[in-house]
Amino acid sequence: MHTIQEALRLTYLSKLSSRQVSLLTNISQTTVLDYCSRFTKVSVPIEELLEYDNAKVISLLYPEMIPSRKITTRPHPDWDQVHTELKQKGMTRLLLWEEYKEQHPDGYDYTQFKEYYNRFIKTINPSMRQIHYAGDKLFVDFSGLTMPVVDSSTGEIHKAQIFVAVLGASGYTFVHAVMSQNTEDFIECHNKAFWFFGGVPNQVVPDNLKAAVISHKRGRVKLNESYADMGRHYSVAIIPARPYKPQDKSKAELGVKGIQRWILMKLRRRTFFDVNELNDAISSLLDDYNNKVIRRLGKSRSELFVQLDKPALHPLRANSYLFRRYKQCSVGVDYHIELEGNGYSVPYTHLGKRVDVWYSRNSVTISHQGETIATHPRLSHAYEDSTLIEHMPKAHQYQYEKWNPGRILNWANSVGTQTVVLMKEIMKVRSHPTRGYKSCMAILSFSKTYGKEALELACSKAMQINTHSVSSIESILKRKTYLVEDTDKPVNNDLFNAHENIRGADTYQ
Repeated sequence: MHTIQEALRLTYLSKLSSRQVSLLTNISQTTVLDYCSRFTKVSVPIEELLEYDNAKVISLLYPEMIPSRKITTRPHPDWDQVHTELKQKGMTRLLLWEEYKEQHPDGYDYTQFKEYYNRFIKTINPSMRQIHYAGDKLFVDFSGLTMPVVDSSTGEIHKAQIFVAVLGASGYTFVHAVMSQNTEDFIECHNKAFWFFGGVPNQVVPDNLKAAVISHKRGRVKLNESYADMGRHYSVAIIPARPYKPQDKSKAELGVKGIQRWILMKLRRRTFFDVNELNDAISSLLDDYNNKVIRRLGKSRSELFVQLDKPALHPLRANSYLFRRYKQCSVGVDYHIELEGNGYSVPYTHLGKRVDVWYSRNSVTISHQGETIATHPRLSHAYEDSTLIEHMPKAHQYQYEKWNPGRILNWANSVGTQTVVLMKEIMKVRSHPTRGYKSCMAILSFSKTYGKEALELACSKAMQINTHSVSSIESILKRKTYLVEDTDKPVNNDLFNAHENIRGADTYQ
């Protein structure tokens, strides 16, 4: 097309002959004359034609090259309805085409039906192109936009985090504000979301935030233990979106954008003094958001939820998930595990074994190889013990045949009287003597490293400063602080100053 425009430019603007134009453009003289003939038949100034693109030049000079389009009168299906129907599990394009042909026998064949549908989905929002089956996926994420909450007592402003959950098929949305993005708050948001929807989907699709995912590399996912435990409680699969793949969470991003525009922006001028007050305001606007009619579909998210997602959700469990933390512990010689400063007993047959501990605000559950071996109420005060009698050996067999107070004191007596006093004190402050065995054995074993005399002096020093911990006594032994006298008397340095190589203060006067 550039050649045609150049030939016409040289002819009409530069006033060259057809022979000269032919030589300059390397086209035949006959072709140049044909270009000029066709140009004279269109009423377009040469200056304007030179600005046209290729397609427009062709349409003007060579209209016969444009293929004629046959106007069809075949009826088209309602593609919005077809797209919505395909979100139902088990629905196929073939079945929808057969139903279409029953209503319109002169309609499109199956191949054309698929072709027109593929053209349709390219015209809609990218986040709506994916077909999400009813009740299948729930997309969850935190909004990047936070809401200020003012502490009424101090005036300090905190940033409330906005949790958003969107069902894939209907786009029905739940929003809730919390004060942090930690795992406990994140899981509590899920509890409220499931209650809001009245059921549980097949899958939950979170982003790769720390509250949910520990690592996600090369297709291998390691979930936070508490978050995975919640999934087991509700029998829901947790499949995080792939890193750097926004298409995996397009529904969540669309939902976040929607609530920022239609909810958070409407609340931007209001002042909230409590997160519950903020949630009440969000709740009133959330109904309006879900009831807003989607132009393309002609239905609201609430209507689509009733039609698609609600019938396909799994029923909720009778009890909501209670947040629990997970930890691995070793069973000590006193058949207790240590958990955040407290001791909890297990059957003595598990001495030395590694056990799994799940603990909530109210309870502690200890298991070994998937079998629950002990359950305790959670202790509220530090340095307390929960010991069940049934966990002890019969007639305190472990206590009297292996390590017992008598054996501990006999060993301490071989070191010195102050060591005996300290051992008695350690076993006295524990709820059961066996709870002090581990500390006593560790302290007495120092006699092998530092000697019995040093340990006796260290125990005496420990009684003076009222400390019973193993680490404190080891520090005393390492630093030899048991040699320092506790006295307010000034130190007499005459002994050290009486030396021929030390000059007195008079020397420097």
